Amino acid sequence: MGGRTRGPGAQHELRRAEIADAVLAVVADLGPAAVSLSEVAARAGVSPGRVQHYFPTKDRLITTAFERGNALSTARIERKVAEAASPAAPRTVVTVVLVELIPYDAATRDHLRVRHSFGALALTDEAIATRLRAEYAHLHDRLARLLERDRDAGLLREDADAREAAVSLVALAEGLAYYVLVGVEQTEAARGRLLRAIDGYYR
Repeated sequence: MGGRTRGPGAQHELRRAEIADAVLAVVADLGPAAVSLSEVAARAGVSPGRVQHYFPTKDRLITTAFERGNALSTARIERKVAEAASPAAPRTVVTVVLVELIPYDAATRDHLRVRHSFGALALTDEAIATRLRAEYAHLHDRLARLLERDRDAGLLREDADAREAAVSLVALAEGLAYYVLVGVEQTEAARGRLLRAIDGYYR
């Protein structure tokens, strides 16, 4: 038989996910500083005591929400990659992953507002910074491997370094996302800049 899908264990994980989603909603609307037992409880429709039962400390609440936000963003990106082509060419995957780092609707705006809020929090919170470094390492590695495949196929410029390109493109995408979030740039213009940057690494 398959894994357990019902019972106290499943309910426990469901409640944790619901509370983590409530934290993400608070962060998206008000920023990490607004996260409190009472605010999260109100968003989740439970008592503050219930929140504390699942998350005894605010740090646990924040880090779990951070991981939940990453998981939701990863799932969204993987869906987009799957929709793009099967099997998708390396350049297609690179483009989809990077473009998804720029907000283009209400859902992605909330996701990326949360992502950038946690990025700011990492400046003073080493636990979040450690998790972000691991996430960036994974993202850079994934994109570099894809770019290396295109380099081996003769599609990348001869002087292009796959790892340096991966880091530069992620940094550009996130910088453009910040510009979109604060209204400096519009989504389509930011996406165009990013696509031109990707094109610049190819023959």
